[in-house]
Amino acid sequence: MTAFEVADWRRRVFALYAEVRAARDIVAAHEFWRRERDMLFVEHPSSPLLPEDLEVFEGLPVEPYDPTWRFEVGVKPAAPRHMDFETGTDGIVPFDLIGIAEVPGVGNLDVWKLGSYGGGIFIPVKDALSRQPGGTYGGGRYLVDTIKGADLGQGAAPDSLILDFNFAYNPSCAYDPAWACPLAQRGNTVVVEIPVGERYHGQY
Repeated sequence: MTAFEVADWRRRVFALYAEVRAARDIVAAHEFWRRERDMLFVEHPSSPLLPEDLEVFEGLPVEPYDPTWRFEVGVKPAAPRHMDFETGTDGIVPFDLIGIAEVPGVGNLDVWKLGSYGGGIFIPVKDALSRQPGGTYGGGRYLVDTIKGADLGQGAAPDSLILDFNFAYNPSCAYDPAWACPLAQRGNTVVVEIPVGERYHGQY
């Protein structure tokens, strides 16, 4: 894929999340998100699907929308912490902890800031369905990755975020091992099952 194709993928993802944020009917917005992502995976040259997977692709395994998994959470300050994620393609990707999101009934999630060019907030999550048959991806899923457009916006209160687990999605490395993806660490691992969002039917 070319740099222009990757840039177009990013534009379309940013536009997709802008539509979702502006929507008044979140259930319909979630269905729109699912359909648009299916179309990107099928039609776009930057799709992470391998050719053999594309041939049998029938849609991403996204669960129906459940409003009980949508939260507006405050981000509480936390002691500074740094994480370097080493990749085979992008070198070392630095992250700095900016706070903790306390999600009722789920647990605490570390909220990271990308420490290199562009900044951006990053929140992955790994739940108890990880590595279970028909469960969720072993490395965790992404809730927020603002540098790539995956962002449902700020809550009504200052320093708050909308975390909607119905929009949790698999990183590209779940589909193509050539991609290098930061994965959920201990501070982004919870003990509960999160049954909504994108599932994973591949090999771990």
